Amino acid sequence: MFRFPHHHEELHVKGGRSIGEAILGSADGLTTPFALAAGLSGVVASTGVVFLAGSAEMVAGGIAMGLGGYLSTKSYNELYTRELAREYREVGEIPEQERREVRHIFEEKGFAGEDLDRAVRVITEDKDRWVKFMMHEELGMQEEDLRPPARSAAIVGGSYMAGAILPLLPYLVAANVLQGLLYSSVITLIALFAAGVVKGMMSGRAWLPSGLETAGIGALAAGTAYGLAKLLSSAGVGG
Repeated sequence: MFRFPHHHEELHVKGGRSIGEAILGSADGLTTPFALAAGLSGVVASTGVVFLAGSAEMVAGGIAMGLGGYLSTKSYNELYTRELAREYREVGEIPEQERREVRHIFEEKGFAGEDLDRAVRVITEDKDRWVKFMMHEELGMQEEDLRPPARSAAIVGGSYMAGAILPLLPYLVAANVLQGLLYSSVITLIALFAAGVVKGMMSGRAWLPSGLETAGIGALAAGTAYGLAKLLSSAGVGG
């Protein structure tokens, strides 16, 4: 006969969502200013201009990313609250239909016979457990994902700006924009590779392809920006 497993401890990455937000923010922060700086390096001769323009984008981008993180988290919290109230209402008003849904979920997992009956009974004998089960299994939502929107805003926006400063710092010490672009490329691509490795490890992907993919996207963005700026400059656009 089926028995629910006893409680046991497993090794998990704690704060996974916060880490994911930080990686998202820093990867975007590395890529966008890097591409902007690369594009400017193709048309201006002043490292100071590149740094100032990149810094302006860094601040604007950090604010935009932080606002996006805030709104996304706030929307999730509001949706969770609405769906939670709806599930409690349905469990109270149409329990038999909800019980059939629990049974169907367990059938999809391979339960049958006495094991199926017991699993359904264990879940539905406690209303809070029942609702939590439906929230997770039916809607893919869980209480652990609720968080203060301001926290998400700070993590996403802050990590964006932390990532964005790396491609720009070389322009403060470089003798010219091409040297700055070279130093910036080396630093940024290493950082993007590292971010991709961490992202791959968290998502269960192989770390090397994930790292190369993330670095490759950054290199493609910067190369495209630089080439397009050069092309437009040679065509006399903006001159």
